[in-house]
Amino acid sequence: MSATGHERPWHYLDHAASSPLRPVAAEVRDRLGRALWGNPSGAHALARQARDRLDEARERLAAVAGCRPGEVVFTSGGTEADNLAVRGVVAARPGRVLVTAVEHHAVLDPALAAGGEVVRVDRRGVVDLDHLDALLDDDVSLVSVGLVNNEVGTVQPLAEVRALLAERAPRALLHTDAAQALCWLDVRTHAAPADLVTLAAHKCGGPRGVGALVVRDGAPLVAQQLGGGQERERRSGTQDVASAAAFAAAAEAADAERDALVARAAAWRDALLDEVVAAVPGAVASAAPGADRSHLAAGFANLCVPDVDSEALLFLLEHDHRVLASAASSCASGAQEPSHVLAALGLPRQLAGGSVRLSLGWTTTDEDVRAAAAGVVDAAARLQALARPGAPA
Repeated sequence: MSATGHERPWHYLDHAASSPLRPVAAEVRDRLGRALWGNPSGAHALARQARDRLDEARERLAAVAGCRPGEVVFTSGGTEADNLAVRGVVAARPGRVLVTAVEHHAVLDPALAAGGEVVRVDRRGVVDLDHLDALLDDDVSLVSVGLVNNEVGTVQPLAEVRALLAERAPRALLHTDAAQALCWLDVRTHAAPADLVTLAAHKCGGPRGVGALVVRDGAPLVAQQLGGGQERERRSGTQDVASAAAFAAAAEAADAERDALVARAAAWRDALLDEVVAAVPGAVASAAPGADRSHLAAGFANLCVPDVDSEALLFLLEHDHRVLASAASSCASGAQEPSHVLAALGLPRQLAGGSVRLSLGWTTTDEDVRAAAAGVVDAAARLQALARPGAPA
């Protein structure tokens, strides 16, 4: 029986929001949390012990991220890392900021607050390189293009973006939010073109409340959190050593298991998209208008269903099918906001209002996928019947 008293298990398909804590990460966090209470900035024996474990975590995470240990800046999560990247670069190198229209709000909001401009994407969510080219000039100081989109799973061509910057805006830094990428892509290779890379532990099975910003050597950055001068004076605050070590352990596990997970998840994603689109009138794969899905990360199946409200769909999935999913972005209250990502893809509001994101991860099973597909088909049919009086159920 579950903790809520239900006999039936949950089918969790919301890994893009937060992935369950991996046992290896839980063991590391719990063990070190009990053993290491010294402040890693201190000088005594317990402090030195904590600092040694922090340095070890930094080295291990750097190996997965493809950077030097000294380039890893531990943060409280992906949101802080994104804010530090945008605000820190703007403070260090004033100039124009360009971000894609499908960025996470942790990038989009600070960029727009700094007077940033939005770069269009195509129907798949891929950055419009021609539009980016038209916006670039010598005054651009930062361009931010997320590696894997958090809603629809689109993978961006960072190497092509980097080449364009080298030609048209050589002083511009490239930032990528790669928080969603560790489970699906080799970040060493795919994020290599970026000067700054955002990572978040809980997206790959690590603990919530810890993340990192990779700041390549030579990238100018002004700290936004001042006080103790930690993280080479790029982010002040006493580090959570146990969580940093657990993050590194989860990242290593995700890195080691990636190929096998991608193979399973790509088949599951295609099955989810194909079954729902075939069975539900008018349903579309949000970021895959054609048969090609090579631009999508394996763990994302985002669908839009006409004449359906997302919140009603999610309620029926949870209540009747024990399927936990999401749609668009969630605000602090848990309510669903209109998706700026789906709007940027050109999907009409009436269709985007019936979106559902089924995101997969390291705990996903065949049973979860079957339950999700059947649940979406059933719930969508019932809701469409209510919205279309007289139509066959």
